[in-house]
Amino acid sequence: MTKQNVVVSDAEAEIMNMAISVAVSNSSIFTAVAEKPPVGPPGYISISRKRFLNLKNLDSINGAERINSWVDSMRASSPTHLKSSSFLKEDQSSWILQHPSALDMFEQIIDASKGKQIVMFMDYDGTLSPIVEDPDQAFMSDAMRETVKKVARCFPTAIVSGRCRDKVYKFVRLAELYYAGSHGMDIKGPAKGSKYKKGSQGVLCQPASEFLPMIDEVYKLLVEKTKSTPGAKVENNKFCLSVHFRCVDEKKWSELALQVRSVLKEYPKLRLTQGRKVLEIRPTIKWDKGKALEFLLESLGYANCTDVFPVYIGDDRTDEDAFKVSNAQPNIQKHFWFLFLFLI
Repeated sequence: MTKQNVVVSDAEAEIMNMAISVAVSNSSIFTAVAEKPPVGPPGYISISRKRFLNLKNLDSINGAERINSWVDSMRASSPTHLKSSSFLKEDQSSWILQHPSALDMFEQIIDASKGKQIVMFMDYDGTLSPIVEDPDQAFMSDAMRETVKKVARCFPTAIVSGRCRDKVYKFVRLAELYYAGSHGMDIKGPAKGSKYKKGSQGVLCQPASEFLPMIDEVYKLLVEKTKSTPGAKVENNKFCLSVHFRCVDEKKWSELALQVRSVLKEYPKLRLTQGRKVLEIRPTIKWDKGKALEFLLESLGYANCTDVFPVYIGDDRTDEDAFKVSNAQPNIQKHFWFLFLFLI
């Protein structure tokens, strides 16, 4: 493969800085902290969190105990605003010392990217758009859209989301981007091809196509089963499902967990994971945002390439699948930067 070295110009650096700055502006945790971040291995800015319940092991728990375990895990991954305020006051400084802001280290990022091809990957909800009570109203601002458009002029750019790909496209409305919906199980490139890769027209990857009938069937069952729980919303993201409980009274979480379990127990080929105020239902295939990232890098001609500099910006637990890609890609491990926005 021919190496595609690039020199990051001052203008491009400013655009990448703008993209990160606008994304960070959605989060209240990245406020100024007058302490110097620690010196450590370059290239990894992430978030540590409490150990959550592994929902795959719930088969060993019976009845009420299992439901209680679900609810405990739901609370752990979806803290209330009150708890979040306490967290910000007590632990913000120490947290940022261990996980320095990409903005504070931006010059180091630019230095590390010199002579390399930058590739931008971004989550949508909570990163490019605010977290809202109604997921259908998660619109991105005009300023954010213009920033993403400027980024795509300089670097290959992809949106990687748990949402249905078509829905994300309707939110973003930028035809020059790559879109990976359904946690990376539905990938499509720019319709007119990409200026960064010849012959990339119609790049398409749908590794979970065989699960479509099952997903549709479970969607209808969950809608019917959860309609008695006020505030619950089931979203069909084509190759996966989301059960939103952001608007559900916490006292009703046990009821909702029981409803979801009563449906999923009949579908062993589907698995349950969690995000912030959402239960995610996906096929059991080994595919996630990390696999999507690898596929996109390969499609662009950067697989096993030592001169590529991917940047991933995300805010939720599912984005950690993309963060882990660096461990499986030794050739780019030192050049993989992550920005994790901790939002509620």
